[in-house]
Amino acid sequence: MGRPFLSPVYLVSLFAVLIFGTTSVAAQQSASSPRTGAAAAFQHGIYLVFPFENTGASPRLDWLGEGLEELTIQRLSGAGEQVYSHAGRLVELERNGLPRASKLSRATMLHIAEDLDADFVVFGRFTASGTSLTIESRILNVSPARLLPALRETGTLDSLMDLHARLVWRILSASDHNHALSLAEFSKRQRPLRLDAFEHYIRGLLASEDDARLRELREAARLEPEWPEPDFALGEAYFMHRDCDSALPWYARVPKTHDRYVESVFATGVCRLLQDQPDHAEEAFSSLQEALKNNMVFGADLPEILNDLAVARARQGKTAAAQTDFRRAAELDPGEDDYPFNLGLLALRTNDPTAAAGYFREAAEREPDNAEDRALLILSLEKAGKKTEADQERETANEAFGPNGIPAIRLDAKNETLSRLNRIKTELDVTALRAEIESAASPASEAASPASNDTSVTHLRRGR
Repeated sequence: MGRPFLSPVYLVSLFAVLIFGTTSVAAQQSASSPRTGAAAAFQHGIYLVFPFENTGASPRLDWLGEGLEELTIQRLSGAGEQVYSHAGRLVELERNGLPRASKLSRATMLHIAEDLDADFVVFGRFTASGTSLTIESRILNVSPARLLPALRETGTLDSLMDLHARLVWRILSASDHNHALSLAEFSKRQRPLRLDAFEHYIRGLLASEDDARLRELREAARLEPEWPEPDFALGEAYFMHRDCDSALPWYARVPKTHDRYVESVFATGVCRLLQDQPDHAEEAFSSLQEALKNNMVFGADLPEILNDLAVARARQGKTAAAQTDFRRAAELDPGEDDYPFNLGLLALRTNDPTAAAGYFREAAEREPDNAEDRALLILSLEKAGKKTEADQERETANEAFGPNGIPAIRLDAKNETLSRLNRIKTELDVTALRAEIESAASPASEAASPASNDTSVTHLRRGR
């Protein structure tokens, strides 16, 4: 798996953050590539950070395990390094069938790092006694596999932020002997952060109950009003329950320079669709789509964005543009039935039941277990006057789903039923997106056809 060369253009860098799963937007070039200016500084490696283990500290400090992971990620990123996000690590754990709270062996961490093409694994442990805190960090070099000596820092609990800053600076110096930043320079690049705000933020992320999560995150946002991490987390917490009225103000506080800005814009677009504001939704999705189209090697497209953009356009009567977007999404993700399904709905809205039947048949072939696909296929055949085919499909569906397994769908004169049936994508497939940018950035991709369906991205989407 080759590493991508990422253009330093701002929006492309934001997509690189999302797709590659990193929190640094600095460009990375191969050793043979010339530098193109100070903005395209060479990166010495990619870091993957795991939670720190609580060994001997009070259980009330358990939050600090993932807290030290998150703080390490933020500070490596603040120094201009590329580092996988906490969310990116969890996606990879899920892909390997590992619970998020798993205690992993070094061999497993190494395996995950190899899958992600990381250069360094950072893990560690901490212990507390009274007001004293000791943090130990280990660095595992991925290729060749080599465990570097332990790094330790000891101080008071109240001095955690300064203590940890020294530790991360030593991590950089250990993994990169040419690291140029002094401790003072490194510290200047870090956002000053209140310990109590950070604790509330981490406790909010770890909370299992909604009320506790919101309470902790809001307190973190109150204590550090210029810190965007709680803002994005609050937006996500509300969005998860489709409380868009509450989510949108928090998403709006995420600055354009933040690594979760792209996800904020995407979720904002979804909310606008859910609020029946298709013009605002189109604006959000168009901005994301154009950023890829104008700056990637051959204008990469993302099916989730295309699908939602098409839904927004269809609701405004922009039928031709919506049809083009849906078709492109269906080409990019040939295992997903939502895209031909939405094409079928669009054909019904334009009174073309024959074309609709073809799209719903394709959707049913992609997902044979979806009864709604079959129901719309039967309805379209009936509207097209193909009673014999409709009866055959109904008989087949009854055998597959039972006599009451097919939903009864009746269309109204104003097509409002069709609008409610549209399938909206509510999240981006970050695993596939990472492969998307790698595919677009690889030299071989320059000669490949952008319309080709036989790509690593296609295979990954099929697998997921």
